[in-house]
Amino acid sequence: MNPVFSFKRGTTPLLVSIPHAGVHVPRSVNDRLTPEALHLPDTDWFVDRVYQWVAEKGGGLLIANYSRYVIDLNRPPDDGALYAGTGTGLLPELAFDGKVLYQKGIKPGEDEAGKRLKQYWMPYHEKLRAELAELKHRFGHAVLLDAHSILSEVPRLFDGTLHDLNLGSFQGASADPGLVSKCMTALGTDPHFSLVLNGRFKGGYITRNYGCPGNGIHALQLEMAQSTYMVEEPPTYDERRAGKLVPVLQNLVDTLINWTPTGE
Repeated sequence: MNPVFSFKRGTTPLLVSIPHAGVHVPRSVNDRLTPEALHLPDTDWFVDRVYQWVAEKGGGLLIANYSRYVIDLNRPPDDGALYAGTGTGLLPELAFDGKVLYQKGIKPGEDEAGKRLKQYWMPYHEKLRAELAELKHRFGHAVLLDAHSILSEVPRLFDGTLHDLNLGSFQGASADPGLVSKCMTALGTDPHFSLVLNGRFKGGYITRNYGCPGNGIHALQLEMAQSTYMVEEPPTYDERRAGKLVPVLQNLVDTLINWTPTGE
């Protein structure tokens, strides 16, 4: 079995979580997926590559190695809905476009869901929780950036074309408003990229569960349209596009690292 995640500890209060870039699928799951699902179309392609420089700046990196089709690390363990309307579950049975993921009659049951929670979901979240506690102990506060990407157009999930950069603070509940404001400024340095705060993506389970400004832990989610750094079909990393995006992300990361809560 491959490690559930890879982790590199940083030297600053920042931890970057990348829960959906993994592509490993155990044979027990892989053998039951449809031919289309085997291509893992809902992967946050290359997000780990886009943020590979974070460690050089002193940020920590926690990267999931398994596909979200095995289990979605950004969903609550009880599989409660995060957004009104159409969404995806803890153990997805439908792709973003609505197509079934499993061959007929062999989707996972409750027993399997419990096993996947224990084997894949819990280790990632135990590490995430422990590292945030360690950062708070070392620095007096911790900052979590949950990093994601998605196709720029997914009619089943949202109308029209997604903004390039979608910052989520769970309507201001998961991070200090001063930090959120500074992050929006950092992300807005290049007018080439459209930007929105708490639009379609307000922050998933990771942002909502761990972000607790009153307790010194500040969490934000950044959902990027994949067209900002890659060719969407077939999924192909685009150095030219990424070269324009990365400086903006570096501005964001610098802001998250250098920010200090009032009173510290």
